[in-house]
Amino acid sequence: MSSKSSPLTVVEYLAILAIILTWGINNAAAKVATAYLPPMLMGGLRFASALAFLFPFVRPPFPEPKKLLTIVLLTGPIHFGVIYVAFSMADALSPLVVASQLWIPFTAIFAWRMLGETMRLPAVIGLGIAFVGVAWMSLDPHGAGDLPAILLIVFAGACWAVATVLVRKTPGIKPLKMQGMTALVAAPTLLAMSFLFEHDQVAKMQAAPPIAWLCVLFAGVVSTIGASALLFWLVQKREPGRVTPYFLLTPLVSCTIGVLFLDDKLTAQLLIGGGATMVGVALVALTEKRAKAAAEAVVETANP
Repeated sequence: MSSKSSPLTVVEYLAILAIILTWGINNAAAKVATAYLPPMLMGGLRFASALAFLFPFVRPPFPEPKKLLTIVLLTGPIHFGVIYVAFSMADALSPLVVASQLWIPFTAIFAWRMLGETMRLPAVIGLGIAFVGVAWMSLDPHGAGDLPAILLIVFAGACWAVATVLVRKTPGIKPLKMQGMTALVAAPTLLAMSFLFEHDQVAKMQAAPPIAWLCVLFAGVVSTIGASALLFWLVQKREPGRVTPYFLLTPLVSCTIGVLFLDDKLTAQLLIGGGATMVGVALVALTEKRAKAAAEAVVETANP
């Protein structure tokens, strides 16, 4: 049994748990921060704080610079700019977090169209369930007011999915270097957009309570750097398909925080729609995992 196919260790499970908790808390932190700070400013400050630590990793070579710039723009100012605008618009956190998981089905769709990857029947069924779940959740009277924000989250997920597929087509770049390049582009871009489209930034920064600044630092340092470093360590030791399905638990953390501390109201329709979405997303993710495992088994059989 190879080291990559052996059972996960206690330390690896703890790393997975730390990533789930970090990402789950980070969603809530973004919602809190955008309640006090303009969303573009929040994004710019997040990436500026990350860049302070990641700048040493930004150095040549830069393979396929045009494609790399597209990836950086999609995963940085476009994705997070839209995400933070959506958080600032919405009343509730939970529907946004659930809808954000559609990036997984979107990735399967774009990989099928752009890379020619096979779309297996369980994944197609999962796609349908996930999108119907978001639609059902959005039609709830308590969630309908957040429909524009949910649509923005879906768009942001599609952008992230396109970037994910482009990364597959780009020669390997270490995650901390990619994060540093993203921060290098996203920080000035989002701050410039804040200067152009937002107002009263200085007054709002002065009035923001300590919790807002803690949320910015958490997003920039703990989530962008800490969770990414742990994820990089995990996927170096294990196939991504062995660990990524666990991250579907992230919305559970965010939704729990939303209900307990941010006054989210969960109705039966929201629960059913959110549950259906997560079932569909899980079906897509697990189908991809099994497909890769089957392909690897064929390769091992052909090359004993």
